[in-house]
Amino acid sequence: MNQNRVLVVDDEPDIRQLIGDILLDEGHQVETADSVAAARLALPAFKPDLVLLDVWLPDGDGVALLQEWQEQGGLGAPVVMISGHGTIETAVSALKLGAYDFLEKPVSLAKLLATVQRGFEHAALKRENQGLRARVAPPPPIGGSTAMQILRTQLERAAHVDAPLLIRGETGTGKEALARYVHGHGPRAAAPFVHFAAATMAGERGIGALFGRDTAHGEEAGAIAQAANGTLYVDDVAHLDATTQARLASAIAARQYVPEGGQKPRPFLARVVASSTRPLEHDLQAGTLREDLYFQLNVLTVHVPALRERPEDIAALLGAHLEQTAVRDSLPPRTLHPAALERLRRHAWPGNLRELRNLVQRLLIIGGDGEIDLDEVEAALGIIAPNPAKPAGDFLLDLSLPLRDARDRFERTYLMRQLKHCRGSVSRLAQISGMERTHLYRKLKDLGVDPKALDASE
Repeated sequence: MNQNRVLVVDDEPDIRQLIGDILLDEGHQVETADSVAAARLALPAFKPDLVLLDVWLPDGDGVALLQEWQEQGGLGAPVVMISGHGTIETAVSALKLGAYDFLEKPVSLAKLLATVQRGFEHAALKRENQGLRARVAPPPPIGGSTAMQILRTQLERAAHVDAPLLIRGETGTGKEALARYVHGHGPRAAAPFVHFAAATMAGERGIGALFGRDTAHGEEAGAIAQAANGTLYVDDVAHLDATTQARLASAIAARQYVPEGGQKPRPFLARVVASSTRPLEHDLQAGTLREDLYFQLNVLTVHVPALRERPEDIAALLGAHLEQTAVRDSLPPRTLHPAALERLRRHAWPGNLRELRNLVQRLLIIGGDGEIDLDEVEAALGIIAPNPAKPAGDFLLDLSLPLRDARDRFERTYLMRQLKHCRGSVSRLAQISGMERTHLYRKLKDLGVDPKALDASE
């Protein structure tokens, strides 16, 4: 029998008992919790392979707890919502936040077992796919320019040493992809690559997420422990707060760290690769970046050129992304007319590779078949009219507005227009805009944009 671990979170004792007994009879290990607080405590000690989570709990909201887990990087296990009468809509909305499925009370025995089994199979398939991706080394960065030839040489050398690496470059230049390339071509390739986003982690939350926590129920692994024998990628390192900087600098120097709330040091087994979108020397002079951390990370440094600095690479990049995106999204393949290609060579690309990828997605998803002409490229690039007095379609950029109001107006117009092109599909809008779907739903709600209403109006 399978010895999978299932955490059942429900405030009704009869339901916890019933589900627990059924799953135990099937040979699974079961742990139960009757509240949000109890679920938080059970997770690090029990390490479930699947979670059954009630929507309404006495001390909080199961959907909010799911969102909290997702913002912390996910559980690595499927979450199945349990929904009572009148909460079906809430449970369905949880699917958009990453829940695997939902069960309606009273819980059907057949559906419970089928859903749990599918959840285990889904998790196993996901782990298998992750393992396959880990074994396939990332491709080298594209481009034949002198700058890219130098960068590839530097990255290949950096892959075979174990010193900290600092990757500098503007926003959107693909620094994380380059960090993964270094990881995938070095001796640590079979071990984990862990992304720690410094900009979203501050204070105690950031320290716990990076160093982990020792609790009464066991150790809660942080990013350093998760990246053991692999690579810890600290994205935008200058955003770390002063306390976290001090602890990280000390940990790198000593090659050991102490989890939050702990006493015993753990070995620091990960290689550190950090990135920065701005000159760290300015932060050093301003006193917002610790000198010891700066010098520890600045052992090996590579600079990623912006796209405007290597226009000779634009054709190869566009060709590769047009082909890859068409295959990945099952879209008709398309090529660029020479005039359209020349226009894109002359484009400034302020968003760098991220902007190029998003443009390619727009051209393939919204456009038709056949060759991409100059007019189509101009339309895709011309989101805001260059003349503030001249409307772009139904949008007029009023430069007299406060920045926040102008940004909100632009975002609302942009998202509404793209939704119309996507016929109300938020999934396609997420691809076009380059936004993570959960953040996109939140943005649409904040701006008062209803995808269903737009879809119905078509």
